[in-house]
Amino acid sequence: MADKVDLKRAIDAYRARAGVFRIVDVPPMRYLMVDGHGDPNVGTAFQDAVEALYPVAYKLKFASRDAGRDYVVPPLEGLWWADDMDSFTAQRDKSRWDWTLMIMVPDWVDTSSVPSSVRIETLSEGRCVQTLHVGAYDDEAAVLERMHTSFIPENGLRMTGRHHEIYLSDRRKTEPAKLRTILRQPVA
Repeated sequence: MADKVDLKRAIDAYRARAGVFRIVDVPPMRYLMVDGHGDPNVGTAFQDAVEALYPVAYKLKFASRDAGRDYVVPPLEGLWWADDMDSFTAQRDKSRWDWTLMIMVPDWVDTSSVPSSVRIETLSEGRCVQTLHVGAYDDEAAVLERMHTSFIPENGLRMTGRHHEIYLSDRRKTEPAKLRTILRQPVA
């Protein structure tokens, strides 16, 4: 069997440095997805979405490995949006947030067995601005504020698409101050 592929290491858009905003061109990628709404810390919807994604992601990974092509299951990701994007920065009103949780799936994987509770979709973000945030999720607001109101307009860009987060750390095993999250915003 060939070596195990780690897409997170192979795709440039999965690299970021803390304190540095970088413009990247993100290729179209296929994801397992589950949608939700509201504060991820209230109720069970967010955790239910996580629990719906991982068994499917690992089932596909093991089927691919058994067919001769192994890969590392990529990290959990999330698209976040609201009618007023200030709810992510100045107001920080999580009850107004909509989200889609996702796990990337390699193009070669047969997704015909994906259950109806999880959908498969290709996300084409194109040009994006991103940075690495190290720390608690609740401390992202200042970084996002700089990204949205300084870096993006100062570089002649405007926000398009949904705010995207890539969770490089496992929040169950990592103390909040050490969480590593790529913050990405599609732009034009």
